[in-house]
Amino acid sequence: MAKTIDQISVFVENKAGSLVDITRILGDANIDIRAMSLADTADFGVLRMIVDRPDDAVLALRGNYCIVNVTKVIAVPITDTPGSLSKVLTLLADHDLFIEYSYAFITRQSKNAYVIFRLEDNEKAARVLMENGIVPASAEELSLI
Repeated sequence: MAKTIDQISVFVENKAGSLVDITRILGDANIDIRAMSLADTADFGVLRMIVDRPDDAVLALRGNYCIVNVTKVIAVPITDTPGSLSKVLTLLADHDLFIEYSYAFITRQSKNAYVIFRLEDNEKAARVLMENGIVPASAEELSLI
């Protein structure tokens, strides 16, 4: 079974202070954001986050009338050196794996950067990566960084 992790997606109204409200809710619940990405349209945005306690984050956000969705993604550790991302992307492309979206973050606690991928087939992607010596990070691993 692939190492997928839970990504929290929150619909955000495009108005001043909306992002503040969401981050305040999570902060008040003592939930740490590990990575985030914000994409917008004319009327709303989608805030995608990796947090240390996704179940608690969902409860806190829904308890404050936020529209929340949980999506399975994979977190791929790559060495923080030039060309490392290209190698992973080439491996995925060579196996006809379509990336719906991705975002990345680095940490000072390891020599890796982490790329979050939402793929058309997360299970196949994780299997291909693992067969090639790249082990996706677990939620527990990410909560420790």
